[in-house]
Amino acid sequence: MTAGYELAPEAQAAPGQPELLLVADQVTKSFGGLVAVREVDLAIPRGSIVSIIGPNGAGKTTFFNIIVGILEPTSGGVDMNGRRMIGKPVRGWVEPFVWTVPGVLLFVLATLSALGGQNEIGVVGILLALIVIATMLLAAVIRPAWYVRLLHRLGVFRSAKPNEMAVAGIGRTFQNIRLFANASARENVLVGMHSKLKSNLIDAFLASGRSKREEIEAAARADDLLALVGLPGRGDSLAKNLPYGDQRRLEIARALASQPSLLLLDEPTSGMNPNETVEMRTLIRKLRDELKITILLIEHDMRVVMDISDQIAVLDHGEKIAEGTPDVVRANPKVIEAYLGTPAA
Repeated sequence: MTAGYELAPEAQAAPGQPELLLVADQVTKSFGGLVAVREVDLAIPRGSIVSIIGPNGAGKTTFFNIIVGILEPTSGGVDMNGRRMIGKPVRGWVEPFVWTVPGVLLFVLATLSALGGQNEIGVVGILLALIVIATMLLAAVIRPAWYVRLLHRLGVFRSAKPNEMAVAGIGRTFQNIRLFANASARENVLVGMHSKLKSNLIDAFLASGRSKREEIEAAARADDLLALVGLPGRGDSLAKNLPYGDQRRLEIARALASQPSLLLLDEPTSGMNPNETVEMRTLIRKLRDELKITILLIEHDMRVVMDISDQIAVLDHGEKIAEGTPDVVRANPKVIEAYLGTPAA
C-alpha cells in the first residue's frame, strides 16, 4: 500500500468485531450548490459483500468515485487499512517548497563557491543542484513512499489519486463499460497488471531476461483470470467483438489483474439476461469465498442484492437513509418510501 498517509485510529474495528478494510467517515461532495453526497458513513468489514442501493441520482456512483480517488470530497474522508487515504488537503501550500528548496539552496551555495574561486566545486554543486531539483519534481509526480512519508512529517496531506488507490488495493468496474475496444481480451487484462509489474523502461529497452519472464508470466496470469470469470480461450478476441455480458466479465478480469483486496462493482448485472445474472451472482460469491476479496457493489437488481449481500447501505438524494442486513433493510419504511414513493392520502 502507498505509505505515509495520515493514521486513522478510528478505522480500527472494536474488540471482537470483524476487521475493517475501508471506512468512509462523514463523506460529503458538493458541486456548487448541489450536494451529491451528504455526510455518508460506511464501514466495510474485510471479507464481506456490501451493497449500496438507492434510486437513480441518489449519489451512489459519486460515492464510488470518491473512494477510488477520482473525486475529492468536500469534507470527510476515507480510510483504507487504517490509514487516511482520501480527504481535504492540509497545508498543501507547503509542498511546492519541498520540490524546490533543497535544490535551490544547493544551487545558491554552488554559485557562491564558483564566485569565490572554487570553480570545480561550484560546477559540481550546480550539476548536483539540477539533479536534486529534477529528482524532487519527478518524485512529486510519481509520489514514491519516501516522498509521501516526508510530506506526512511536514504535516502535508493530499488525497490519493486513482493509481495510488489501485496500489493500495482497490479495483473497480464501471457503470458504462470502459474497455479498450480494439485491444484483445488478454491485452485488456494485462493493462490492469501494470501497477504490479516489476520490469522498468530499461528492462524493456534491453529486452532483459526479467522482462521476458514477466511478460510470459503476465500473459499466463491474464489467461487464468479470463478463465476465472468465464472467458476461457477468449484471450485473442477483440474486446469489441465480445457479447455484452462477456464484456462485463472482461472488465471484472481487468479489475482483478491489479490483485485488489477490495473490488468495487458498479451495476455488474446491468443489461444482462436472467441466466447471465445468475452466473454473475455466482462469480461474485466465488471472488469473495475463494479469492478472499472484499466486494462493494452498486446494484439495482434487488434479487441479486438481497441474495448475496452481508450488509446493505441505502442512499437517497445523497444521504444514507438505512443500513443493515438484507432483512432489516427490506423492512425499513424509509427504504420502501424511497423506492415506492409516499402513499397517497
